[in-house]
Amino acid sequence: MRRIPLILALTLFGTGLFSGSLWAMHCPQDMAKIDQLLKTDPPADPEVLAEVKRLRAEGEELHQAGDHSESMKVLAEALNLLQASE
Repeated sequence: MRRIPLILALTLFGTGLFSGSLWAMHCPQDMAKIDQLLKTDPPADPEVLAEVKRLRAEGEELHQAGDHSESMKVLAEALNLLQASE
């Protein structure tokens, strides 16, 4: 009998019913990390800085629209640019 809730949870997770909310929780953390890096160690190259800010804004818009998987991709790209510019 205990296997039914586990099977149900795995099925729901596999179909993506839970995945959106899981992704949603990660987007704000990535945005905060980008904001912190921009405050403490912004890129010296103005073009990189502008691109990071653009990606950060796009990631937030996607997050607010509920497209968390795409938001995560865009925010990861911004983080990669920041880390590469160090």
